[in-house]
Amino acid sequence: MQAAPGRKPDWLKKKITASGSSFATTRQLLSRHSLHTVCRSAMCPNLQECWSKGTATFLLLGDVCTRTCRFCAVGTDSHPSLPDPREPEKIAEAVRSMKLRHAVLTSVNRDDLADGGAAHWAATIRSVRAMNPGVSIECLIPDFKGDKNSLELVMAEAPEVLNHNIETVPSLYARVRPQADYAGSLAVIELAKRQFKLATKSGMMVGMGETIAEVEASLHDLRRNGCDMVTIGQYLQPTASHIPVARYVTPEEFEHLRSVAGHAGFRHIQSGPFVRSSYHAEAFEPEEPLP
Repeated sequence: MQAAPGRKPDWLKKKITASGSSFATTRQLLSRHSLHTVCRSAMCPNLQECWSKGTATFLLLGDVCTRTCRFCAVGTDSHPSLPDPREPEKIAEAVRSMKLRHAVLTSVNRDDLADGGAAHWAATIRSVRAMNPGVSIECLIPDFKGDKNSLELVMAEAPEVLNHNIETVPSLYARVRPQADYAGSLAVIELAKRQFKLATKSGMMVGMGETIAEVEASLHDLRRNGCDMVTIGQYLQPTASHIPVARYVTPEEFEHLRSVAGHAGFRHIQSGPFVRSSYHAEAFEPEEPLP
């Protein structure tokens, strides 16, 4: 096991600003509708930037996850509260209030529900579209334990972008994502592309102990399984109980990974220390159907 890397390097020192009318408006709107965001629940380092631009990633099915991934700041419990039946409508109203052109939805894992929350997902997509004609939707979905019926229920709603993160390389799965499966996550991407012909996206974190060669191999795995777009960002330990950072990946290495992804054939690539799955998500929106 690698030793902790010590103090953050200069390229990871981000000025925090929480001022501006857009930031306050976004915060007040989310609070008024009692909505959760992955921005806050996952302690995203880009929260101030995104909220100040009037954007946010909506977190469905509550803010408590049934899994215990060792990298994620979202709270966990085997029996969270039942989903709010009005959440789909509330999210649709928030999208309208924020005048979003591209809405990003994600959720916690809800392994306690028979369908993993898939019907709630589908209802939310329909509500957003009904109230916001012309909006494009990106869905960062869980794996629904590989249940094909649940996956198909969401994919049949044909979101403009179907996102599912592999998060890390195969050698770290048992430690980082003990209740998930690398091949299973690739299968989610493949199903979205091969059967539903959706624009597909995935993301990875680096700095948890993987090698650059392993990341390169995973990028090629994603492309072989039909992934069109990819995000690569630095893992940052949210609390002392989470996996420690093994090392800080340099900007030069992120540029190298961007080049590898480009040569592999990804349509859109974001690779950098502060990149997260939903960061600048509107830039990933396809202008035309992807093959």
